[in-house]
Amino acid sequence: MFEPSNLNDLARKLSQALPNDLQLLKGDIEKTFQAILQASFSRMNLVSREEFDVQKSVLLKTRQQLERLEARVEELEKALPTGDKHQHLDPETT
Repeated sequence: MFEPSNLNDLARKLSQALPNDLQLLKGDIEKTFQAILQASFSRMNLVSREEFDVQKSVLLKTRQQLERLEARVEELEKALPTGDKHQHLDPETT
């Protein structure tokens, strides 16, 4: 999720961008911005960079394993007698 310190910084920057006339309300506006940003980011189902990197690594390992298994299946299919190459194991027909 989005770090609270990042939300605070963003809310502060938004409140600083307000015209001078509204600077008197800066504290209230900053809190309102924080609440709005937090609610908006919560609805987005964001993940942290760390969680993203972990999932990316898992996906890469899974993809590599799949490629190894596909290569092994291909080797095994080549080793079958010619007439059996197109025979597939179908759980509904066995």
